[in-house]
Amino acid sequence: MTTGNPTSGGAVSFDHLTLDIGSLDDVYVVGDVHGCLEALEALLEALDLGANDLAVFVGDLVRKGPESKAVLDRVRRSSRLVSVRGNNERKLLDGEASLSSLGLVDHRYLESLPTAISWDGGLVVHGGVDPSRPLSAHSREDVLTMRSPDGDGYDGPFWFETYEGPPRVFFGHTVLAEPIEREWAVGLDTGCVYGGDLTAYDVRRKEFVRVSGPDHVDRASEKIVTLDG
Repeated sequence: MTTGNPTSGGAVSFDHLTLDIGSLDDVYVVGDVHGCLEALEALLEALDLGANDLAVFVGDLVRKGPESKAVLDRVRRSSRLVSVRGNNERKLLDGEASLSSLGLVDHRYLESLPTAISWDGGLVVHGGVDPSRPLSAHSREDVLTMRSPDGDGYDGPFWFETYEGPPRVFFGHTVLAEPIEREWAVGLDTGCVYGGDLTAYDVRRKEFVRVSGPDHVDRASEKIVTLDG
């Protein structure tokens, strides 16, 4: 992994993986899976990844849904699937949460996940960034959990409402009624585990690919963001 700025060369305090997507055919960024294997398999079938394609996950592969280990196995065993670390992976690694189904190999895989994945003009993180600070002033925890820099979580205002890049940031973590596509921010957590969709963004064609998710967990409506316009 590299340790410099994912987009402009300055030092950052979180680890990241840099990709050269110019050498790839199709590239997708995929929202929070949360152990929903059935939805993941349906999405991968819809994407129909070729040998020179890549899907990048925004983290939170695990917890809440029923098949966290199977989801980890599916992603870990494919060279065409990579992921950043989400806050639910961090909770497992820090001992704040546990999953009895996961073994040593699974935990080693979680430890290997970078905090960010970047390419020229693009940055994938789980949470987001603070528009008022350069990337070099962000910690690992910042980009893992960012929702509202000046508010209280789902009370807003949300970071992506005022963020102006570059880079264009692809993110999950904040559950959205509909995916967000803006010039500098693409939001992909559409609540698969809550009965919403599992959403991917086609970086080349600039369009979403969505499949329905099973309703495994209830979620209060105030914890699902609906934006005007």
